[in-house]
Amino acid sequence: MNIKTGYETFQGSLDHLRFAVVVSQFHSDITNKLLEGVVRCFESHGVKKKQWNVFYCPGSFELPQVANRLAASKKWNAIICLGAVIRGETPHFEYVCAETARGIQEVALRWSIPVVFGVLTTNTLKQAQDRVGGKHGHKGWDAALTAFHMATLFKKLDR
Repeated sequence: MNIKTGYETFQGSLDHLRFAVVVSQFHSDITNKLLEGVVRCFESHGVKKKQWNVFYCPGSFELPQVANRLAASKKWNAIICLGAVIRGETPHFEYVCAETARGIQEVALRWSIPVVFGVLTTNTLKQAQDRVGGKHGHKGWDAALTAFHMATLFKKLDR
């Protein structure tokens, strides 16, 4: 645990890695905070701005589509997908959550690249807020750490 930030840290060199971050604009109050967590984690671990790019899409359902195009380019060592789906009064929540998760996993398996599921699926806005720096930590930071771990693991496996 990093005393300065209070979040878990990654040990190792990230100099040779490139990251794509795809951010849903729906529930932007939450997704912007997820992105802030990713950026803080990048900065804390010495990942330079030239090593990562941010791409925006309308909603979580579109995250896999953008991730698929990015993975096909073969420019990235890992892709981080950030979104927030908050339960409403209709079954829309179940469809969006399930298809977003399935789509992200499908991209990872199709292109053999780490694609991180940084999508909050909560019952309430308060639960989402608790996961972007509140009592349940910061899932943006966690998504960046997962990308670090998976990208370095894939590099080792490729050797």
